[in-house]
Amino acid sequence: MKVFNLRCDREHPFEGWFASTDDFERQQRDGLLRCPVCESAAIVKALSAAYVNTGAVAPGEKQPAVMPTAEQMQTMFLRMAREIAAKTEDVGERFPEEARRIHYNEAPERGIRGVASREEAEALNEEGIGVLPLPFGNLLKEPLQ
Repeated sequence: MKVFNLRCDREHPFEGWFASTDDFERQQRDGLLRCPVCESAAIVKALSAAYVNTGAVAPGEKQPAVMPTAEQMQTMFLRMAREIAAKTEDVGERFPEEARRIHYNEAPERGIRGVASREEAEALNEEGIGVLPLPFGNLLKEPLQ
């Protein structure tokens, strides 16, 4: 497995995992690589430090946890926002009403997103209608750069 630091023509850094260098080059040549932030297909390898294997973890010893970088967190956050936007319907200010209609089988079951006050979200949860506040705001309404 090869892990490359990549960046797009808009300078968004991200990481790519490939079976081999040839696999990376084939995907790049065929236009299969996309920036997770802006969807650009102009992807190049960025400079990165060499990896030196200092030895295997001893039996019974835990592998140390590795925290993702800020760039990796941003990439994961934007991927999650895009996935939610692609798989849900934006019902805007009608969110509390539509969530109740779905819960009580008065509307077709589907994933929705929208706007609710803290009080409205708490009331929905008290009714047994699970809602999850997400801090995406306009990320789901505007094209991601």
